[in-house]
Amino acid sequence: MSYQMIVIVGNLGRDPEIQTTASGQMVCHLSVATSRIIKEEGENKKETSWFRVSTWGRTAESCKEYLKQGSRVLVEGRLIVDPKTGGPRIFTRQDGTAGTSFEINANTIRFLSRSPDSAEEEKVEESLLGIPF
Repeated sequence: MSYQMIVIVGNLGRDPEIQTTASGQMVCHLSVATSRIIKEEGENKKETSWFRVSTWGRTAESCKEYLKQGSRVLVEGRLIVDPKTGGPRIFTRQDGTAGTSFEINANTIRFLSRSPDSAEEEKVEESLLGIPF
């Protein structure tokens, strides 16, 4: 048996979007950005990765109720890969350039802050993961 799990910490790029399936189950879609600072040619450069996150049921309802653009979250779930390539989904942007989409089916979403500018959020992240951001 094999198992994979991905954990990300990031901020919502837009407000949560909620839908109801034909069977009546709620699903919430989140756009989450993760960032890190890398040193490139002697200068600090911000690198951002975007993830499309889906969650279901009560977690979906809670996300819609309590999260908004800029909210900090910790997401645990399964990475969804493109069945054709085994990697991220590839799409064509409106300007004709290629883009990729990393998609996660979340089983846990932890709300780390109500305000994206909260000074406490870094302390929460460090205590959850044991590493500074």
